[in-house]
Amino acid sequence: MDPLAALLDGPRAHGAFLLRSVLTPPWSLRIEDQAPLTVVSVVHGEAWIVPDTGDAVLLGEGDVAIARGPDPYLVADHPATPPQAVILPGQECRTPDGGHLTAYADLGVRTWGTGGPVVLLTGTYGMAGEISRKLIAALPTLIVLRAADWPTPLAGLLADEIGRDVPGQEAVLDRLLDLLLIAALRAWFDRPDTSAPAWYRAHDDPVVGQALRLLQHQPAEPWTVAKLAADVGVSRAALARRFAATVGETPMAYLAGWRLALAADLLRQHPDATIASVARQVGYGSAFALSAAFKREFGVSPQHYRSRTY
Repeated sequence: MDPLAALLDGPRAHGAFLLRSVLTPPWSLRIEDQAPLTVVSVVHGEAWIVPDTGDAVLLGEGDVAIARGPDPYLVADHPATPPQAVILPGQECRTPDGGHLTAYADLGVRTWGTGGPVVLLTGTYGMAGEISRKLIAALPTLIVLRAADWPTPLAGLLADEIGRDVPGQEAVLDRLLDLLLIAALRAWFDRPDTSAPAWYRAHDDPVVGQALRLLQHQPAEPWTVAKLAADVGVSRAALARRFAATVGETPMAYLAGWRLALAADLLRQHPDATIASVARQVGYGSAFALSAAFKREFGVSPQHYRSRTY
């Protein structure tokens, strides 16, 4: 599993929040839900996204934006329109003064708003694991992909499906949202003017990319630089130099961080798994060895980390 795929594992397992908003200007929503990632797609009309810090961005029809939390931001018909609703953690909706919201109504299956010509799709991922947190930290506060530059059928498919209420529909919508998010991130990372993380660009290197895939897919292997070099067909010294120059750290340092991030996610995803079983899955010889390394990395024991997560 690579970090871009791992990004979806935690949120997908816990379910993402999907909503179609149908609005008439003037409208303005202040987002304070502290979600790690939110995808916004404009189906009809226009919408401004206004971060608390940073420039306001106008989205047109077909544009897709990805907002990185937890910092709040505004989604509105115009940057100057005062907020009419505040979206809080857990997708609780209130008026700006904390009162009960009456201006926005339930308009059908996964649909709310005031009615009108502006239609937005919003997909909110409420939880991030340790692996995906490393990726999210590499993202800017706001990513925008213009329909003219990145035509995709996925947003249209999501718009067609979001209002349907049939068996299995939540799974269909989750998969469509996952596809839209990962395709959008991949398109953004692949831009020549984007500062993608070193490990992402390293996947294009024929030697380092193969080494990364081996470490990511087989973390339980007793890896050494010599064994890894032999498996990718280069000398130990050549791999060490090339890996450090491309990724920014040594193969064993990368592996140590990957194993601990994976262990943290396994602890969260499998509450009944023993520390020893998690240790075996990520390449540690014992629960004690994992616990010692885990506490150095995260400042708490695996048991404390797991209890804090739930």
